[in-house]
Amino acid sequence: MNTEPVPDASGTDASGELLELLYSILRGVRRESGPYAPGQLRFLRTLAGCGCAQRPGSLADALGVAPRSVTSKVDVAEAEGLVQRLPDPTDRRATLVELTSAGHALLADAAHQRHEHIAARLARLPEPEQTELLRLLRVVGAD
Repeated sequence: MNTEPVPDASGTDASGELLELLYSILRGVRRESGPYAPGQLRFLRTLAGCGCAQRPGSLADALGVAPRSVTSKVDVAEAEGLVQRLPDPTDRRATLVELTSAGHALLADAAHQRHEHIAARLARLPEPEQTELLRLLRVVGAD
């Protein structure tokens, strides 16, 4: 695989500019998510993706973080009414965490805002160029 810098039409390194542009776009998408930190939204999306109440340790594993990190995220989300703690019916020493209806609504709103932001950016391109951009990003993003 070629790892040499990719020159643009002027002969300068375009890969740095590409990374800066992508980072700028992602920052804009994150700003559209409202006051919630990306890590908090990721925590809530992970919990929603599980489809049922989860133990904090399982969430920590799914997120690849330390259990104490999940505990603090649960504390914040619970204080804001986005999750609730429940007793584990199979182990009275354990606690489960589940999204509340407010948590589901927040995730739906954040997804809608992300979609609107991305759609507005993409609307700058004609349809064929949007299709080509998606194709190229799939190539670059493939493992």
